[in-house]
Amino acid sequence: FSSPRFQVAPETKAVMKWLRSIPFVLSASLHGGELVVTYPYDYSRHPMEEKMFSPTPDEKMFKLLAKAYADAHPVISDRSELRCGGNFVKRGGIINGAEWYSFTGGMADFNYLHTNCFEVTVEVGCEKFPLEEELFTIWHENRDALLNYMEMVHRGIKGIVSDKFGNPIKNARISVRGIQHDVTTGN
Repeated sequence: FSSPRFQVAPETKAVMKWLRSIPFVLSASLHGGELVVTYPYDYSRHPMEEKMFSPTPDEKMFKLLAKAYADAHPVISDRSELRCGGNFVKRGGIINGAEWYSFTGGMADFNYLHTNCFEVTVEVGCEKFPLEEELFTIWHENRDALLNYMEMVHRGIKGIVSDKFGNPIKNARISVRGIQHDVTTGN
């Protein structure tokens, strides 16, 4: 993963190792500076193209996850276009990351491509670097949306893959017809 052009920071390597060692299935990255929920891919399939829709094979699920957060957030779900994030109102407060802007090296793309974890990026507020006295309000605006998002972990197929003796099978590949993205069972 290291090349002369791309060096991975030690803390990034540690997070990558952690993500591969624990079978997470859902995560969110919280940012400031906008009011929108983005979902993979964040990197366009055509790197020379900006603002190009770049869906994963799990596009429907990612939209469902992003909407679960956005719909429960009082400001993101506000239909007013006179606030930051106003350009996302007609989209329901969500957008494919690469369609907003394409960038390489994002955690959401890494998680989707290299782990079983589905991650969205939540832009939690208009200020990129909010003042300390704004944090309490931001927390309250995002608390119910975070809880609603976390409850999405119960959506979809779940269970134990076992052999004929009832023993769990680790690293079994699970495929869903029509979705070109397999997941594997945990340890």
